[in-house]
Amino acid sequence: KINDRLDAVANLVSDFSLRNNLREQLKEIYDFERLLTRMEVGTANARDMNALKSSLYVLPAIKKSLAKATAKLLVNIHQKISTYDDLVVLIDKAIVEDPSFSIREGGFIKDGYNQELDEYRNIAKNSKRLLQQMEEDEKNKTGIKSLKIGYNKVFGYYIEVRHSSTEMVPENYIRKQTLANAERYITPELKEFETKILGAQEKIVQLEYNLFTELRDILKTKISSIQNTAHEIAILDVLVSLAQAGDEYNYIRPKLLDDGTIHIKDGRHPLVERILNRDLFVPNDTHLDNAQNEIMIITGPNMAGKSTYMRQSALLTLMTQVGSFIPAREASISPVDKIFTRIGASDDLVSGQSTFMVEMNEVSHILKYATNKSLVILDEIGRGTSTYDGMSIARAVIEHIRDHIGAKTLFATHYHELTDLEDDVHVKNYCIAVKEKGSDVTFLRRIIRGSADKSYGIHVAKLAGLPQEVVKRAETILIDLENTAPTKEKTIISKEISDENNIDTTIKQDTAITNDTSQEVNYLQDNQDDTEIADYQEKTPTLTASPTKKLKFMQVAEMPTLFGVSISTQLKELDLMSMTPLDAMNKLYELQQQAKQEE
Repeated sequence: KINDRLDAVANLVSDFSLRNNLREQLKEIYDFERLLTRMEVGTANARDMNALKSSLYVLPAIKKSLAKATAKLLVNIHQKISTYDDLVVLIDKAIVEDPSFSIREGGFIKDGYNQELDEYRNIAKNSKRLLQQMEEDEKNKTGIKSLKIGYNKVFGYYIEVRHSSTEMVPENYIRKQTLANAERYITPELKEFETKILGAQEKIVQLEYNLFTELRDILKTKISSIQNTAHEIAILDVLVSLAQAGDEYNYIRPKLLDDGTIHIKDGRHPLVERILNRDLFVPNDTHLDNAQNEIMIITGPNMAGKSTYMRQSALLTLMTQVGSFIPAREASISPVDKIFTRIGASDDLVSGQSTFMVEMNEVSHILKYATNKSLVILDEIGRGTSTYDGMSIARAVIEHIRDHIGAKTLFATHYHELTDLEDDVHVKNYCIAVKEKGSDVTFLRRIIRGSADKSYGIHVAKLAGLPQEVVKRAETILIDLENTAPTKEKTIISKEISDENNIDTTIKQDTAITNDTSQEVNYLQDNQDDTEIADYQEKTPTLTASPTKKLKFMQVAEMPTLFGVSISTQLKELDLMSMTPLDAMNKLYELQQQAKQEE
């Protein structure tokens, strides 16, 4: 189903003429579902009727445009769309172009639609002229030149004749009132005319309402069929919109996998990249699977792009699963059963829940319902409590996901201590590249392998506009804390050595390297063969007798595994002509970090 949608979007992306025609035609369609619901429950007015007419009128053009489509889904839509020419003609004949909102006030049925309605409208519209015509006729019949027809609220319409002409009054005139200078009469014809004039407007309103309900009842018989067509139009509208976005914003078609892998090359956030004014959006790669890259622990500074990167990965996965093209250079994505997010800080004071409680509720929900086919986004778990509490919770959450759930997880944190969870099976460390030059810090917004050891919170506070004296005081306090805190430079000893020598799992690094140790390191750098190392161990009993020296020997011997391909080999393999300046800068940064670690 996802591939069918992607095929349809691809068809519309590649055929500009088809896409453009459909976009213009779809603009003429109103909210079908809302209009039909109003018709069904009897709340529709004349304007709704015209909106339905306009929507039905454009269906033949849409059907004709879709005849050129080749994608399976578009072909199906073409076949399922029905046209309703008879309803369009009926509504067009009945309803005026710009009717009033209310159907209780009249004025929305066209002339010529109903004969009785036309007669009442003629009376209401031409009553004055008709009275003048009746007056002239009575003058001619009676010969009374002073005769006139008038109206008052007491008697209604009357015929007035002066006393000097009363001898000429016909017998069918009925006297109603005597005045000082004249007599007033009525006739059966005049009273009938009065009834028509005074009741015409009321009759018009009622007759128009009845005609409208009859028309609405006719439409009700077609509602089920029109709803099916409306459903197909809704799908088409979505596909055309996805295709327009894909073409306009340079999106690519993702490849679908079924092995649980999410691999995105140079992915971009679909919204953030469009609202950036001064800066270019920095794309990033994402690789998650249910094997060696199941959990990404992401460390790095505030404001460097961790949250954007994680949301971007989730959004691109979601966009793929709805059948959309996505902002990336290339992508191969497996569908997920759920996407869970624990992002941002919010409280629920009405129900008595603090920010931390809301956070823990969300984490609890994720751990309860996530599966190994889910994608989980966790941003700064454990912020709302003490450092050790928060760090403990964060570590326990990662371990639970790793050991019991197996969900693909992006986990951003400022607890740098969590980076020691990295292993060769599930968990990998990533961080945001940062360039430091003196006191200036530049966030490169690139996700790279490795872990960060700073959060640059004071730098971000400075950017936010904290007073200069507050920033300087914070820097002073930070230096004091770092100088008085226990040393962080600890080295993890392998379990095997710990068992053999019965020593603690961590020891402090020596502050100086002896000449003997320097010779050991130099020898080992030139002799990495296991046999040679074993021979060397036999020749150096002092090394095996000292846990500290043995640890150093182990660290140097494992260097090729830790650092991978040598710097010189990587430099020789670079294709400089095809690299962008940003790629070159990022690669140089990676090589520099490797050089520092090896040194």
